[in-house]
Amino acid sequence: MLLRHAKAEPAGSVGDQFRPLALHGRRQAVAIGEKLSGLGVEPQKVFCSAALRTRQTWELVSNGLDLDASFAQVEESLYLAAAENVLDVVRGCEEPDTILVVGHEPVMSSLAAHLAGPGTDAAVFDRVRIGLPTSGFAILESDLPWSEWDAGTALLVSTDSAEV
Repeated sequence: MLLRHAKAEPAGSVGDQFRPLALHGRRQAVAIGEKLSGLGVEPQKVFCSAALRTRQTWELVSNGLDLDASFAQVEESLYLAAAENVLDVVRGCEEPDTILVVGHEPVMSSLAAHLAGPGTDAAVFDRVRIGLPTSGFAILESDLPWSEWDAGTALLVSTDSAEV
């Protein structure tokens, strides 16, 4: 699963990597945690960009999933990453069935579109092609081991976001 961070404060006196979530973003993150819990999503591995807004998003989402926020592995390489960099992180996994990556746009949507293969609903694909909104997520499935994930190897099952 690929999750774009929730709404952050506008750029200002702090560097981009240190921008915190806005109040609206905090509400979005809580709502996403509840939504994912309702879908039965249970990530066994979480990779999170080192940016403050992604870490804060995960902390609030993890509450809804009844997971300890420290469960996430913070990856410096996910901040300002290209889709291929995110895919390299995922390909390094061996065991878990469900991985969640908390990152940024346009990388989350472009990676979802890159991975989407045959059988993906056109309307779902169109949603990632236009980009994931803040707190937007894409769920992909494949029977392949993580090391073999590449262009067109997954089914893009759904996309959604918080409505707060």
